[in-house]
Amino acid sequence: MVDITHKSNTLRVATAQAIVKVSTEETIRMIREGAIPKGNVFEMSKAAGLLGVKKTPDLLPDCHPLPIEFTGIEYEISGLEIKILMTVKTIYKTGVEVEAMHGASIVALNMYDMLKPVDKGVEIHHIKLISKKGGKSSNPPNTKGVTAQVIVCSDSISAGEKEDRAGKAICDKLKGFGLTEIAYRVIPDEPDQIRGILEANEAGLLL
Repeated sequence: MVDITHKSNTLRVATAQAIVKVSTEETIRMIREGAIPKGNVFEMSKAAGLLGVKKTPDLLPDCHPLPIEFTGIEYEISGLEIKILMTVKTIYKTGVEVEAMHGASIVALNMYDMLKPVDKGVEIHHIKLISKKGGKSSNPPNTKGVTAQVIVCSDSISAGEKEDRAGKAICDKLKGFGLTEIAYRVIPDEPDQIRGILEANEAGLLL
């Protein structure tokens, strides 16, 4: 799996579609009237889709297990086509595009299975991602006018005996959020120097 330990939890939303096309108006009528022998097509396919979303990481080896916060399934009938819209939401470090597409495909496949006894011409089309949002790239924080200071307090680092990694990592993280004014300092772990930095900062003398 891809390493996502450095990412932050954000709201992730994805909507995918699948289209089931039947061959006769009679099939559409039977679906609307609940006359399909295997049961209510929409409700049973919805249940299958919910399971499909939850089982995605069990079937696709590179998908991260993640908490599913919401799953919504909508149907739109147009002529002989039934459009399935699957929306999945989570608050996590990675998106839910694959979960949405997998869920939509399972809904379509379950509909196919329920309809094939009465319609031998059922087809599945256009499984694709419709939209997604969430994460740093689509919801960048507003950092205009924001400044930052990173002060590393360490005797060994200030003496050149060790390399600072944590402070530089914080600077890189801040740059990733779009900050351009970042003051970076390394000072000894001495109370007087730390106090002086804090007092100068409160007086607005540092950056």
